[in-house]
Amino acid sequence: MSTRKIAVLGTGANGASIAADIAEAGHDVVLIDQWPAHVDVIRRQGLRVEMPDKTLQLSVRAFHLCEVCTFKEQFDVVLLVVKTYDTRWSCELIKPYLKSSGLIASLQNGMTTDNIADVMGRERTIGCVVEIASMMFDPGVISRHTPRARSWFAVGGVDKATDGRENEIAALLRHSGSVDVVADIRAAKWMKLISNATALVPTALLGVPIREAVELSGMRDLMVRAGQEALDVGEDFGFATLPILGLTAQEMRASNRVVETLLDKLLSGFISPTTKTTVLQDWIKGRRSEVGDINGLVASQTVRPAPVNRAVTALAHLVERGELKPEPSNRFLLQRKAKEFASAGRT
Repeated sequence: MSTRKIAVLGTGANGASIAADIAEAGHDVVLIDQWPAHVDVIRRQGLRVEMPDKTLQLSVRAFHLCEVCTFKEQFDVVLLVVKTYDTRWSCELIKPYLKSSGLIASLQNGMTTDNIADVMGRERTIGCVVEIASMMFDPGVISRHTPRARSWFAVGGVDKATDGRENEIAALLRHSGSVDVVADIRAAKWMKLISNATALVPTALLGVPIREAVELSGMRDLMVRAGQEALDVGEDFGFATLPILGLTAQEMRASNRVVETLLDKLLSGFISPTTKTTVLQDWIKGRRSEVGDINGLVASQTVRPAPVNRAVTALAHLVERGELKPEPSNRFLLQRKAKEFASAGRT
């Protein structure tokens, strides 16, 4: 049994899946979440993670956010798995409970690593890229579509002070999937943003699983265009085009269609026919999505036009205001909006 103390802050579908794997491996893990019913069910019945090849039913320690102030000890590692827009306040919350020699790792979408470093210190911050497909609608019960053999992570530091310590996080995450340690975690996270800009919000707007959405007429082209805009912006920012999702450098070099390569890898390796994106899950639950930190981030930059990402972001905001319902016919509205933004950008 490991003596290191680990906290997983944010135990939705992905966070709980990862926490379960680490706990099953014998580590001392504490789960912290802001959904009271979720915490209550875990306390009464344990955490259940249903995977294609097995089901885990574990007794784990779970706490409400409001109980963090009662902690008497500090953690060696904090895995941060909250929504991008919850990053800064979550870091401020957990900061007093991370040892001065500890590490916090960001298992999130978006470009949150530097925001975490601002609060926690660059010498304690590790960036991560995560590819796990999972869903949670009932408290305490996770439906994980990618077993450990098909889950993937990348980890990397943002300061020389953490050189070599990336392996501490990698060793934990290898209980949950394969892990690559990368030299440029910002570039790797931008590559994941490209994948997310391609698939997460565009398919959520249609209200159907990813695989169903991509098969609808004209949708794959729109998705690839959104990803290509993100790729182009990343290149303008100086981010290298790196292999992610378990792809090799040779596989990336062999294709001049980077976005389609990423999309095909996602479709073939990481999702099931019923997988709904995290964005669609948020909307089903009546929650705000991360669109502002994915397609919205691409759309808001001033380097070059990004009409598809602007259209995706605009329609997502309509959904979140209750003015638009996610449904397959929205692909036609998305096409029209993208054309409008493209025309406006040329005038």
